[in-house]
Amino acid sequence: MELQKMSGHSTDDGFDGLDALAEHEEFLPHKTGVKKEIHFTDFEGKTSFGMSIFNLSNAIMGSGILGLAFAMSNTGIILFLILLTFIAILSAYSIHLLLKSAGVVGIRAYEQLGYRAFGHPGKMLAACVITIHNIGAMSSYLFIIKSELPLVIQAFLDNPEHTQEWFLNGKILIIIVSTFVILPLALMKQLGYLGYTSGFSLSCMVFFLISVIYKKFNIPCPLDDTHINMTSTVGDHSAVNETDHFCEAKLFTVNSQTAYTIPILAFAFVCHPEVLPIYTELRNPTKKRMQNVANISILAMFVMYLLTALFGYLTFYGAVESELLHTYSRMGSPDVLILCVRLAVLVAVTLTVPVVLFPIRRALLQILFPDKPFHWARHIGIAFGLVFVVNLLVIFVPSIRDIFGIIGATSAPSLIFILPGIFYIRIVPEDQEPFLSRSKIQAACFAALGFIFMVMSLSFIIIDWVTGESRSGGGH
Repeated sequence: MELQKMSGHSTDDGFDGLDALAEHEEFLPHKTGVKKEIHFTDFEGKTSFGMSIFNLSNAIMGSGILGLAFAMSNTGIILFLILLTFIAILSAYSIHLLLKSAGVVGIRAYEQLGYRAFGHPGKMLAACVITIHNIGAMSSYLFIIKSELPLVIQAFLDNPEHTQEWFLNGKILIIIVSTFVILPLALMKQLGYLGYTSGFSLSCMVFFLISVIYKKFNIPCPLDDTHINMTSTVGDHSAVNETDHFCEAKLFTVNSQTAYTIPILAFAFVCHPEVLPIYTELRNPTKKRMQNVANISILAMFVMYLLTALFGYLTFYGAVESELLHTYSRMGSPDVLILCVRLAVLVAVTLTVPVVLFPIRRALLQILFPDKPFHWARHIGIAFGLVFVVNLLVIFVPSIRDIFGIIGATSAPSLIFILPGIFYIRIVPEDQEPFLSRSKIQAACFAALGFIFMVMSLSFIIIDWVTGESRSGGGH
């Protein structure tokens, strides 16, 4: 799943010396006229081309896939396809900028590119953006636990009508899961076996996609409670027309929720902090070879995202919720297939949270305690603080749509558009690419486009909040 390739973050302990060497040696002024061949490090990559595709696909894949059907319901099929294609192409171009910048100076980490471009402030900026994005990812995973675990427990009860029990309260359940499962795993000094959960997580999402396609042909439309949901969530689904048109797919539509589409798509395609570590570990690494890895991975996720959004939308149409899996709870009678999907996704996201926490802690240690040796008090304190903060976010945020929206409108455009563009302009020397060259002008426009996306998305989301529309976005 997204952010699970911690090869360049959580497993970087063995390469801290190389990063330090990059900062102290690679950034020394080069003699004029001397052509120096740049190597990434002395680390010899041994990962095959196919496995690199798997790793990057796994880095792209994440909880954002659960919000894509909701995005399609608020844009229409054609507009969603255009936007999805647009974001996928821009993501591939963004990776091209990162690889070109990394190739110039031989740096293997996103934060180190920030250091090369703007010194220590650039490194801090990149670390902060990655930290914010990973906190958003952690929040989205815990939100899935909050919404799905009560439904799983309820399915095993003899009398599922009793829904007021404390163990069916999602807010209490995430505190229990965080205390007894996530926090102990996050306190480990090394990731260990948690690094292998990525394959299981990706398998869960493939299982989820197959189930979504299968259920499309087994769920009638409209659902029995369509009238109820249309009445109770009228603000959330303002684009829903009269009941007789409810099961008609829309090709183009715009409403107050359309503002969340680009942030949701951007959130779903973020993998950029993992690109350079995967590049470093690639066997026979070249920019062209790694770009092919990126293009194939993005294409594979593009197809998977499109199928998930399309079949999820064509199952529930305007009644789809911002977390697709939760929408299946409307079917009434327990469904064994959906229950299995819920269980698989719950296990995957629960094991993913501590994996995502490791690079956040590493970034915070670099920001707050640079050059300090490992200390258990800091290790435990940061883990506890992060879990506590994320739990507060998930308890008080009413919908996963808000998490996708805010993170997708802030850190995602920064990681995909803004930072790669300005890093490229600053790092690639003028003797290779003049400041007014076509490539640097394109990179500047690319960064400006990301800034525009950020401002527009945030503005529309804030307007949506202020007007009080659709506060029940997740159906919770």
